[in-house]
Amino acid sequence: MIALVGVDGSGKSTQARALADRLTARGMPASYFENAGGRPLWNQLARALGRPDGVGLFGRTLYPVLEATVRALAMTRTLLASRLTGRTAVLDRWAYCQYVVMAARGDRGRRWVRAAYALFPPPTVVCFLATSPTVAQRRVLARGIDTEELAHLRALDAGYRALPEFATFVVVDGDGDPDEVAAALDRVVSPLVRR
Repeated sequence: MIALVGVDGSGKSTQARALADRLTARGMPASYFENAGGRPLWNQLARALGRPDGVGLFGRTLYPVLEATVRALAMTRTLLASRLTGRTAVLDRWAYCQYVVMAARGDRGRRWVRAAYALFPPPTVVCFLATSPTVAQRRVLARGIDTEELAHLRALDAGYRALPEFATFVVVDGDGDPDEVAAALDRVVSPLVRR
């Protein structure tokens, strides 16, 4: 399992899809898996019902439970599919993303989520796409799906760097153009392909 993590707008989804395609082309069959908590969906539903966002719709207690549950279901699907097919799993987000977003919002229950998520194995390699919050915000606005406050992106970046697992992550410069980031990711995973 190869996981890509980072703040919103770091290029996780784009790079994970492309990496899965490149690995498959090199003879290492790989599949892309998104392991999101459903935030854009909840925010869209909330706005349709006249609320500002998912937290405003479900409340500060229920929303993190809902988000963590959806992410756990996605991660379970990822594990089952990759084990049944024997393909390499390229992960767009993993458990770390839930820990960080809950910390950035100041949610309660982070220890409970960590305990529940301990059932999920750590990926073989985790690549942190280090993207400056200003670049990430510009990318989020350009895609036109949602928006991100600069303060929230800074909190997410700090949250990743504060994780106890961060020392095991491979830090990849996510500020570069997509080809540069892809080349850096290829250098990280090339030993896995050779193996």
